[in-house]
Amino acid sequence: MGRKKHDNEFKVMIVELLKSGMKAKQISTDYDIDVSMISRWKREYEVKSGDFSKKKELTKEEVELKALKKELRNVTMERDILKKAVSIFSKSDR
Repeated sequence: MGRKKHDNEFKVMIVELLKSGMKAKQISTDYDIDVSMISRWKREYEVKSGDFSKKKELTKEEVELKALKKELRNVTMERDILKKAVSIFSKSDR
């Protein structure tokens, strides 16, 4: 099953239906859209003020924070691998 690409107007219409009181489950059934997608569109709608087409621009600090989080994940993973290696080698010495 391929991914469907929905345009900005369609997404806004779905979110407006949700905001008007229609249940996400009913919208999901009527328009053949996963409930989780509807929830995601609602979050994006609120963050992007109703315009799905524009990407949120990151500030310099947000870009740096993102890079630092990525580096922390990598360093943490490396540390965990080294801990396991030390554990394995120290057991084999006995």
